Amino acid sequence: MSSTLMPVVFVPHGGGPMPLLGDASHRELTAFMQSLAQDLPTPKAILVISAHWEESIAHVSSAANPPMLFDYYGFPPESYEFRYPAPGHPPLAEAIAQLLHANNIPVTLDSQRGYDHGTFVPLLLSYPRADIPVVQLSLLASLDPAAHIALGNAIAPLREQGVLIIGSGMSFHNMRAFFSPSPTVKTKSDNFDQWLLETLTGDALDYSQRAERLKNWASAPDARFCHPREEHLLPLHVCFGAAKASLSAQHNFGGYLLGTRVSGFCWQ
Repeated sequence: MSSTLMPVVFVPHGGGPMPLLGDASHRELTAFMQSLAQDLPTPKAILVISAHWEESIAHVSSAANPPMLFDYYGFPPESYEFRYPAPGHPPLAEAIAQLLHANNIPVTLDSQRGYDHGTFVPLLLSYPRADIPVVQLSLLASLDPAAHIALGNAIAPLREQGVLIIGSGMSFHNMRAFFSPSPTVKTKSDNFDQWLLETLTGDALDYSQRAERLKNWASAPDARFCHPREEHLLPLHVCFGAAKASLSAQHNFGGYLLGTRVSGFCWQ
């Protein structure tokens, strides 16, 4: 790994708070998140792009002490008692906004945004001491894949500043298909997952070819079955854009979750 660039990581964050509740179907994914930081250099700060924050223009969280945002429902009472007291980083938030401005991407600072579960679930498992400042960057409500790659391109310099960029989503996210008894669900998730592996890993494609495939992700095998709506995939596009200095991704997690294939990736 380059001594001057922090990694970029795409993490499948699981279903709501289930990884934190000891859910058996999340055991493999939970173990992955618990071990994630062991293989990474210690960051000066963490930037999370969560699937659970969309805005018409890019928003960057700028609170010094972000609150918790329990953006799920129907779970046990203990699901609403989690705390992740990591501080925010207002100067970093401003620096991110400046990077986006410099790339002609409209952006605003958000001093109210709290840690949604796309942020606090993986961080509670990966960085439980909560002693590293955290900033969050929203998705764009347009859900335009090219625009999200451009978001990533704009924030790429953060890697030189000791900032760990984490995209938190899911490589498969079809709520109706989870728990389905149909054998076609596994097959379709396998098909799309294999396309992701071919797109992001190995030496067969260069950056521009990978980018074109991601921009046209909806034409991939079983793409719209795996993502009826793509908000859980787009954090990966941001990661890809931010990792433009890395030739390819490592497939750092692959397993089955709720009967479907899910993957994580790391660019070093």
